[in-house]
Amino acid sequence: MPAKMTTTPEGETAAPEEAVVPLMRGVAVLRQLTGAGGAMRLSELERATGLARSTVDRVTATLARMGYVRLDGRDAALTPRVMELGNAYLAALRLPSLLGARADALADELDESVSLAVADRDGIRFIHQATRRRAMSLSFRIGDLLPAERTAPGPLFAADWTETDWAAWRARRAADPQSRTFPAIPPAPHRTPDEDDEDFVRRTRHAAAEGWSLDDQLIEPGLVAVSVPVRDPATGRVACVANVVSHTSRHTAADLRDTLLPRLRAAVRTMESDLRHAPTPAPGPPPAGLALWTGASKQELGRGFVESLARGLTVLTAFGEGRSELTLTDVAKATGLARATARRALITYEHLGLVTPGAPPRTFAPTPRILSLGFPPLSRTTLPRIAGPHLAALAQRVHESTALAVLTEEGDEIQYTAGVAAQHLMSVDVTVGSRRPARLTATGRVLRLGGDHALVDEELEQGLRSIAVPVHDRTGRVVAAVGVATHAARRTAEECVRDILPELAATASLMESDLHVASRFTPVPLS
Repeated sequence: MPAKMTTTPEGETAAPEEAVVPLMRGVAVLRQLTGAGGAMRLSELERATGLARSTVDRVTATLARMGYVRLDGRDAALTPRVMELGNAYLAALRLPSLLGARADALADELDESVSLAVADRDGIRFIHQATRRRAMSLSFRIGDLLPAERTAPGPLFAADWTETDWAAWRARRAADPQSRTFPAIPPAPHRTPDEDDEDFVRRTRHAAAEGWSLDDQLIEPGLVAVSVPVRDPATGRVACVANVVSHTSRHTAADLRDTLLPRLRAAVRTMESDLRHAPTPAPGPPPAGLALWTGASKQELGRGFVESLARGLTVLTAFGEGRSELTLTDVAKATGLARATARRALITYEHLGLVTPGAPPRTFAPTPRILSLGFPPLSRTTLPRIAGPHLAALAQRVHESTALAVLTEEGDEIQYTAGVAAQHLMSVDVTVGSRRPARLTATGRVLRLGGDHALVDEELEQGLRSIAVPVHDRTGRVVAAVGVATHAARRTAEECVRDILPELAATASLMESDLHVASRFTPVPLS
C-alpha cells in the first residue's frame, strides 16, 4: 500500500498526502493527555498541541462521544474505555496472556517486583507488571516508555539493532541527552553524552555475550534491576524481556546477579517452553457495528462530531487475539468501514508508528506505541476511581446520595469506598472508609446474598431507605455494590423500585463496562 510522501523544509518526513489529518489530531490529543497524567484543561491542550481551540473542542467532543474522554467544564480527562486501544495491541501480542502468570509466580517466589517489557524503537515499554505491596513500591506503569540506555532490558534489545537503529538512537541522544522526552522517569544526571553512550555500547556488548543485563541505579538512585531475554522459539529473536526490580536497601546490583539471576533464568526457560507449546489462537470476535454507530453520531451531532477521527480509531480495535496481522480487507471487514477509509487510516497509523508491515505480505501489525494512547495513567486505576464519575452522574439524576461499597474481609460489614452526597438540607452521610453492618444495608445484602437488587426499609436507621444492585467483574463475580439512600419522607419503597432501580441498574452497567475494559490486562483494586 504505497503512499506518496512529502518532506518539510527541514528535510523531515511529512505526513503522506493520504493521511487523515483529523485522526492525527486526535492521536496528538490522546498523547498529550497521557503525558499529562490523564487530565488537562482544554486551554492547555490547545497550547500543547498547537491546534486551534475550536479544533480541540471538536476533537475532545468526539472522543467524549466515543467514551474515551470525559469533559467536565473546561477540563478533559481520559476514561477507562480508551484502554480498549491498548488492549487490542496486548491481545494481538499474546505475551501478557501467555507469560503473565509466570511473571506473577516469580514475583511471589522472589518477593520482588517482576515485569515484562518489549522494544519500541530505541526505547522499551512494559506490557506486564507483578508488583509487591510495600511502603516503597518499585514498578512502572504498563505502557510507560523508557529510554533503552537507562534500563536493564535496553541492552538486550540493542544487541539486535541494525546500523540504522544505532544511528537513530545516537540522533535522539544528541537531541535529548538527559531523556527529558521520557516523562515516566526523572532526567538523567549531568554527564557527558559520550560517557553515557560508551557505557551503553559496553553494556550492549556484555548483554549480547552473556545473555543478561543489569541496571545499577541508572533510572534513579536506589533502583536496581536484572533482566533476561525471552526468545521466540520460532525465530530465535527476543520476544520480550523478563525484568526483576529491587531497591538497594534489599539488594545490590551484584546481589541481584549472584542470587536472583539464576532463578530468573529458570523462570525464563519455563516461559520459552510455554511459548513453544502455545496453541494457535482462535480469532476472537471483531468489533461490531462501529461504522454504523459513527454515522449515526455524525447525524446527531453534526460538525461537533469528527467522523473521520472516530472511524480511524475503530481501525485499531480490529486487532486482537488471533488477529495480530491483518490485511486491508480484514480490517475493512472487521470494522465495517469502506476499504478506502480503512486504507487511509492504516497509512496514517503507519506514519505515526502505531502499525507496521506484518510478516505475511500486505498485512499490518499493531506496535507497542499504541500503548501511548491513554494506557499508562489508567493502568493503575481502582474501582472507586472508575465509579466516581458514574456515582456523581447518578446523584445528579436521582437527587439522592449514592455510594459504592465492598464487603470487609470478615464478611459481616460493608465498607464505603466511594460516594456522592445529595444536595439536600437533610441528606444521607456517606463517608468513604466508614463501615456498616452488612445485614442492615441494601449494599450488604446484595454482596452477601446476590440477586438482582435489594431494598432495605428503615432497618439500619429510622427514616433511612436504601436500594442497591451488584457490580460484577469480568468473570461475573459480584465484587461490589452500588446503592442509593434516601429519607423515607421523600420516596416510598415502591417509588424507589420504580424510579431509582432502573437508574441504578444503568449505572452499574456503565461501571462494569469500564471495569471489564480496565481489568483485561491490569489488576484493578476494589478499594
